[in-house]
Amino acid sequence: MGGDCGNIYELRPVSIIRTLPQIKDHRLFQLKLEDGSTWESFGHQPGQFIEVSIFGKGEAPISISSPPTRPDTLEICVRRAGKVTDALFEMSKGSTFHIRGPYGRGFPVEHLKGHKLLFVAGGLGLAPLRSLLLYALDKRKEFDDIILMYGTNNPENVLFKYELLSFFDRNDINYHYSVDRDDEGIWKQYVGVVTGLFDNAVLFPKETHAVLCGPPIMYRFVLQKLLNLGFPKEHIFMSLERMMKCGVGKCGHCAFGDKYCCIDGPVFPYTEIEKIKEAI
Repeated sequence: MGGDCGNIYELRPVSIIRTLPQIKDHRLFQLKLEDGSTWESFGHQPGQFIEVSIFGKGEAPISISSPPTRPDTLEICVRRAGKVTDALFEMSKGSTFHIRGPYGRGFPVEHLKGHKLLFVAGGLGLAPLRSLLLYALDKRKEFDDIILMYGTNNPENVLFKYELLSFFDRNDINYHYSVDRDDEGIWKQYVGVVTGLFDNAVLFPKETHAVLCGPPIMYRFVLQKLLNLGFPKEHIFMSLERMMKCGVGKCGHCAFGDKYCCIDGPVFPYTEIEKIKEAI
């Protein structure tokens, strides 16, 4: 856990600066701390998550989608899927609620510095990876090549669409986007599953660290592709999605094998979980 978490259950009041609609039933919430401090005091790392707490509704774990390099706001991308998120979607600028955290193991940013980075995201898996992607772009000189592969099911479900389009104007990131299908013929890039993007990418497996997040089916095929290309197992990191509840390893909702996703993850080196059948 990051930040000054002397009390792991401590609630901190936050307010909404802005909400940005994404795809259907998904919004990006920009938050500020009600005590006036910046998010630097929160101490979060890319890949960690928070618990959103709304009185009378409950709590929900949400990945942090913004990097610690941007301390004025904290961003969470929320999918409407229950009482807590329903309540969030009814809020607007200035509304307040509470959070606790940050929780979990994030990406090993110091270990990744100086290396080439390959991001492979499927669907909503881009939200947890975005914190590391923006961190690396904000500290661009501290990383080698940055490659983003992102795939989703159709053009209407491209997450962070305008942000992804903005990368077209940058020369310090290589991007490859795909959709599984394009019924209306409006997609200008690759049509097919995300693993097809590897065919047109120039990769240096021994010099590159890969970070993955997406639906369970994606991991199996992307891992196979990476290993066949010669990526060392210890160069692969995955952000896993589980049914987290308490966030601190007490309730057991997110247990698999001998791991708890909320405290041992959500970011795992592949070498830690490759032999745990329930992991992916």
